[in-house]
Amino acid sequence: MPHQPQVTLIVVPRERFSLTEASLANLYQKTDYPFDLVYIDGNSPPSVRQFLEAQAQAKGFHYHRTPHYLSPNRARNLGLSLIDLTKTDYVVFVDNDVLFQPGWLEALVSCAEETGAWLVGPLCLEGDDFKTLHIVSGSLASRGQRLVEQRPFMHRPLAEVTPNFLERHRTQLLELHTILIRAEALQALGGFDETLISMGEETDLCLKVARQGKAIYAEPKAVMTYVPPFDPQPMDLPFFFVRWSRAWCEQSQAHFQSVWGVAQDSPNIQHYGTFVINHRHLAFRKWMGSTWFHRFQRYRLRFLAWWMNRRATQLALQWQTAGPHVPMKSLRVTEPTPVTTGH
Repeated sequence: MPHQPQVTLIVVPRERFSLTEASLANLYQKTDYPFDLVYIDGNSPPSVRQFLEAQAQAKGFHYHRTPHYLSPNRARNLGLSLIDLTKTDYVVFVDNDVLFQPGWLEALVSCAEETGAWLVGPLCLEGDDFKTLHIVSGSLASRGQRLVEQRPFMHRPLAEVTPNFLERHRTQLLELHTILIRAEALQALGGFDETLISMGEETDLCLKVARQGKAIYAEPKAVMTYVPPFDPQPMDLPFFFVRWSRAWCEQSQAHFQSVWGVAQDSPNIQHYGTFVINHRHLAFRKWMGSTWFHRFQRYRLRFLAWWMNRRATQLALQWQTAGPHVPMKSLRVTEPTPVTTGH
């Protein structure tokens, strides 16, 4: 590239905080292309806050912390409010639980420069071994008030993915674990829809770009991985259960239906609800999937899961009623008492 475009990275919380240190260290280790960094921290635990404050001072990035949890789209817009879009060519939004392979950022920028795309997404794997596909790209199909989202090869071993799917291509759907957005696009779209607080954010963004007649590309030469919270730490649980609460999901479902005119039984709306329920269970996967686990203990954990889901929904409703600027600690989020599993 004869001209080196200016790039700003905005890191936002996705669902937990325990991978913060590893993710940030990896970002600096694996990124050679120059960038400015804005790091948005939504009420992380004290140890994480202290780490980020020290890193911001050492590395010179802009660190902004709120005393309350943030939905991802709120965090993205907060990051945008801290930068001047006229002084950067691209903004790359990065979740706080991802890892990268070398050359990822240069590949995204090259794709955008060569195609004129408004959005460019990487090859997004899952797990820290970089061997399983999460998403490259997806498609959207609508009929009447029904919308179907398809993500080919999701959760399949990378070795099983069709080779031509791992080449640069135009697409209809990307996810937001890591995504490059042209500054011009952000100015035209006005940022992200903050009423989508749990689900549907990527679909909403991609539909808006398509409505503008602009291109969306997948660039598999850019490689990163999302690390699912298969074993969340105690510090993660309060935010995790609010993030994936029924209340946040239902608000997102209702708003998406209103904006895009899809029915309640639309496949994508049904999928959002199913995904949230299944994803919440990740917090208990280590225990509940164990064959040695006694039946009585299994029921105790199921009750604990039910109670935490119910409590998270109550907290999310309080968060919405009181407004997002009320510190979550004032809503008395408490961590559950660990259950003895017989280790």
